[in-house]
Amino acid sequence: MNRPAQPRLVLIAGPSGSGKSRLMHASGLPCLRLDDFYFDADHPGMPTTNLGITDWDDPRSWDAEAALAGLRQLLETGEFAAPAYSISESRRVGTRPVSLDGAGCLGVEGIFAIEFLQHCRQAKLSVEAIYLDRPAALVYLLRLRRDLAHKRKPPHIAVRRGWALARAQAGLRRRALAAGFEPLGMKAAISRIGHLTRPSVAACATGQAGHESGGDGTRKSGARLTSTRTNHPA
Repeated sequence: MNRPAQPRLVLIAGPSGSGKSRLMHASGLPCLRLDDFYFDADHPGMPTTNLGITDWDDPRSWDAEAALAGLRQLLETGEFAAPAYSISESRRVGTRPVSLDGAGCLGVEGIFAIEFLQHCRQAKLSVEAIYLDRPAALVYLLRLRRDLAHKRKPPHIAVRRGWALARAQAGLRRRALAAGFEPLGMKAAISRIGHLTRPSVAACATGQAGHESGGDGTRKSGARLTSTRTNHPA
């Protein structure tokens, strides 16, 4: 019996608030959310900002090893009980099932996707790496609206953090492109993912083990992807 081809990974990077979660929802792909692998706020050695609060934009606040282990399990078994992380509470509040259900592509998104690409390469996983490229002013407004609506942070912290992230966005983009991500706007990213998920394209892509796109894009119909009490950064 032939083993089913491994789904192709679509890794989505972009600044906080840029719309990565919205892109995954629009794409219809089953999705593993990297932001659900944050450590709890009381985890030893958490990085802090100049304001004396936890720096959630520092990769040290995030469990890359657990994310990679979860991805491996999902690819090997088709099922994974992912953490359900509450941003407002800064802790894990349960789990949520993620299922491939035979999908030819799997979305993986989060603010640490740039760092995660290297882990995927070392694991010899086939990856389509997309940086969601949107104007800094738009991203700032989307992020602020989200953070205030979900009451994630006090308003003055949300504003100050938002300006800091807006100033850093150009550098983040340069780093993503240097790592091998392709910059695409929302519409172009949706189109690219749609192309990848066509049966003939997906079959071709998953047959190219070890191939990576290096600078050359939630819910899948029928895929089970439920959550419990999550407030997740897009």
